[in-house]
Amino acid sequence: MEIDKLILSDQDYARLSMLANDELLGDELSRAIVVPADQVPADVVRINSRVIYLDESSGLSREVELVFPEGADLKFGKISVLSPVGSALLGLKEGQVIDWPFPHGQSRRLKVVSVANYVAFASD
Repeated sequence: MEIDKLILSDQDYARLSMLANDELLGDELSRAIVVPADQVPADVVRINSRVIYLDESSGLSREVELVFPEGADLKFGKISVLSPVGSALLGLKEGQVIDWPFPHGQSRRLKVVSVANYVAFASD
């Protein structure tokens, strides 16, 4: 299945590039369109997005917040961008679907149902 290009903010891309020793994340970054943070569309999954996604393979939906590894906390629904689901959702927009390999040879089909972004821009 041909997958659309991903959209990432320049800030997320820079930080994720340092973590890209993960093969799947590296592949995602290589196909990303990088734009200034204030030009990422509101319906695109980025770091700190709250995302509702549907696992079409099982019919289950979940709400998660995508975070950098140090912020991951499953009891609060915060998943690492380095997790299989986190890497799969990164850069997708509402309505987009992706077939993604998971551990143990499984492949799952994930669909982004909704995205809420609460972006605070740091003042440098």
